[in-house]
Amino acid sequence: MTGALTSGGPVPSRTAGSQPPGARLQALARAISAHSRGRSELIAGLAITLLIVGMALIGPLVWRVDPLHVNLAVSLQAPSGTHPFGTDDLGRDVLARVVAGAGLDLLVALVVAVAAGAVGMAIGLFSAMSGGFTETLVMRVMDALLAFPPLILALAIAVALGAGTGPASTGIAVSVVPYYARLMRSEVLRIKALPYVEAAVASGSGQTRLVRRHVIPHTGGTMLIQASSAVGYAVLTLAALGFVGLGVQEPTPEWGTMITSGLSYVLSGQWWMGVFPGLALLALVVGCSLVADGLSGTTSSSAPVGLATGEGQ
Repeated sequence: MTGALTSGGPVPSRTAGSQPPGARLQALARAISAHSRGRSELIAGLAITLLIVGMALIGPLVWRVDPLHVNLAVSLQAPSGTHPFGTDDLGRDVLARVVAGAGLDLLVALVVAVAAGAVGMAIGLFSAMSGGFTETLVMRVMDALLAFPPLILALAIAVALGAGTGPASTGIAVSVVPYYARLMRSEVLRIKALPYVEAAVASGSGQTRLVRRHVIPHTGGTMLIQASSAVGYAVLTLAALGFVGLGVQEPTPEWGTMITSGLSYVLSGQWWMGVFPGLALLALVVGCSLVADGLSGTTSSSAPVGLATGEGQ
């Protein structure tokens, strides 16, 4: 029978796996809410990040002050019309140094994210496509690197290679590679298990065609989210290495070293030396985090409601 008789007449029975209208509407509302929240975070993150990028690109053209110029006669001056962010202990303009530091930090972060992403994705792809003992061996090496906190690993590599921008960038990149590798491997394994990919393999598609047609195009979104997070992590870690003297060296302007220099003057009232580079660092890291969260939210909420929420299966 398709229905049960009651005093009010026949009532259609629900088949297994069907959803009541109310549950379907609630799932749709949750998906729309997640999508809207993801878009808001993405827009806010892009606005903040583009503001920092614009400062790095246009700032030197607008504020034509040499960030390396030393003038002891105006050292430790408070923010004013002449020096909006004040001057440091050597009389250098803090605004000019914050602007110059933005360009350096962004450049290092982008190089780290791209280089670590390329290496990590290649390792993860090779591991997932190889399988067997090779996959196990490669992943155990990545697990060994993941056993160390990323900051400690980057710090150890920087200590081994010596202080400077190059060693610091290398340490940060190496600490990021395992995260790309494991994420790429899991994505490739997920894609290989899809029915249409299994059908392509059964029909005789080689691994090269499989990677080119099915794997690479469907991992871009996930890797972009990881790259956004990696940029924020790279900026923060570069500042941390500069804070302990292993990153960018004076007199090159970099936010971490500027914060370190400003700490010794905070108690004597010259707060601006460390506060302004610290605020710039905070803004960029928050912007990158919002971009990553926004991309994740919009990506996860773009699937059909029944699949995205796990209902109706």
